Amino acid sequence: MFELLPDRLPWWIAGPTLGALIVVLFVVANQPLGASGAYVQTSGFLRRRTGVATWRVWYFVGMFAGGFLATQVFRSGSDIRSGYDALRDAFPLGIVIPLVFGGAILLGYGAGLAGGCTSGHGLCGTAQRSKASVAVTATFMATAIATTAVLQLVTPL
Repeated sequence: MFELLPDRLPWWIAGPTLGALIVVLFVVANQPLGASGAYVQTSGFLRRRTGVATWRVWYFVGMFAGGFLATQVFRSGSDIRSGYDALRDAFPLGIVIPLVFGGAILLGYGAGLAGGCTSGHGLCGTAQRSKASVAVTATFMATAIATTAVLQLVTPL
């Protein structure tokens, strides 16, 4: 296969593209963009609930399809990667699976408690100047910075 995509999309392309997408979505549908919102709508769709925003279901499916296409079709190599290689290097699979599952449960609970996920608050909520979104975004950014600092102190380079 051929190498079509770079390892990482440059910030000066990704940032303005996301910003434009958010503005267009607000203009066209008057709704924010967020992964947890797409998950909730997809869950409602699968349970046959009424009032489901179908475009969010397609957005949710597209996150997985896009990830698959980007890693398996447009990139050379046919190995399927989980994204947890460093964790797999440190722990056996029997420990990694419950750790990831437990982390996903905590992440879902946190998103529900915070009224949305990091992408919804960080991108859309702060763009709407929501005080709650600014507080949540500051909290998860500070936590990420502190965690990175601790890991760099504990883990040798």
